[in-house]
Amino acid sequence: MKKALITISLFTSAWSFAQNQLHQVLVVNEGYFDYQTNVIVEPVTIGSYNPVSQQYQVVDTLENMRFASDLVIDGNFYFVAADSKIFKMDLNSHQEISSVACPGVRNLAIYQDKLIATRGEYLTTYDSYLHVYNTADLQLVQAFDTVTGPKWATQNIVVDGTTAYLVVNNAYDWGNEKGIIGQLNLSNLTYGNEVDLGPDGKNPDNLVKYGSALYTVNNKDWTGTSISKFDLGTNLPSTVNIANAIAGCGTSALRDDKITYQISAETSLNNFDINGMNNIGPVNGINVNFYELAQEPISGELYASTTDFFSTGTVFIYDVNNTEIHQFAAGVSPGTIVFDIRSSAGLNEGKSNFSVAPNPTTDILTIQGNTGNELVRILDISGTTVFTSTESSLNIAHLPAGIYIVRINGMNQKVIKL
Repeated sequence: MKKALITISLFTSAWSFAQNQLHQVLVVNEGYFDYQTNVIVEPVTIGSYNPVSQQYQVVDTLENMRFASDLVIDGNFYFVAADSKIFKMDLNSHQEISSVACPGVRNLAIYQDKLIATRGEYLTTYDSYLHVYNTADLQLVQAFDTVTGPKWATQNIVVDGTTAYLVVNNAYDWGNEKGIIGQLNLSNLTYGNEVDLGPDGKNPDNLVKYGSALYTVNNKDWTGTSISKFDLGTNLPSTVNIANAIAGCGTSALRDDKITYQISAETSLNNFDINGMNNIGPVNGINVNFYELAQEPISGELYASTTDFFSTGTVFIYDVNNTEIHQFAAGVSPGTIVFDIRSSAGLNEGKSNFSVAPNPTTDILTIQGNTGNELVRILDISGTTVFTSTESSLNIAHLPAGIYIVRINGMNQKVIKL
């Protein structure tokens, strides 16, 4: 009981001052590089969308970069992976702080004061596919060679505790694609414990974590799509084939307890239930061919981009019922969408028209005052959705002990899970 009281005290103190809200949406526009003429026709740009004013503006242009592939936020800064460099930018002014050469950089992740970077490039081999830098000055901490690190091109990263999970796909070596999840121990910077996802789990393009498992969306040998599950408790993988065509690059996202994805050249979105590991049908009301998908963690809205790859780009915003609520013009090939979630003082949870009981709870949480059929979302303290339901009685026994927010129609209540 004493431990519970301490937790509640800390919780009340922290949330009496602040809550999370969406400050801005950062969009990485990959631009247009003509590989036939070796000319950058449209440069890589970074855009910022204000969800309150619904205004979008280009805040920086990354000159001489053929493309960009990732962006991560860390405190008052963000880092961009672009072609042959990693850029460190100020999150408010968008001024470049520093940069470091990293040819073939693909994806980025943050752990404390370390920046993890994966690498891979078409028709190019490297002596290292995994780098670690200091976030403060972008000094290289460690470059893993192909003996001590991944042997092939490496892409997406998920940090869970003191482990960074990496997908090794060798996607740029046609006919020799891999499907491996590797583990980087962030405490001592050692790499190992690779898990092969099997013949149907090759060429993972996306990697997400939900509950106690990792999920990958795989393009296989470019002839079909599958989804793999890697159980972190048992360290066992399983794979389900879902289509005889590829899902493309970036056209999938974790959306609550589902993976929403789109098959290349199609206009319908599909949902994959990660609890049952099966398709549950198309997403009604959306019929657009997309390039990138991302769920905003506070509201649950879906941001989805389109492009013709050489002149235009648009980002559509859909609410939780898949109704389009806004769209804005972006740059060419908006390929990464990242949400700048910040603490906001003065928000009063007491104005919500529902309550939760018992609070604290160990398993069952009852929503009182909910009119029914409304989506109930439970978020962890980082603002990530960890549970959704339309019921008034929720079994949250599977969630770890901690601090959570129950959200219905944008209104919040605090809850302690013991």
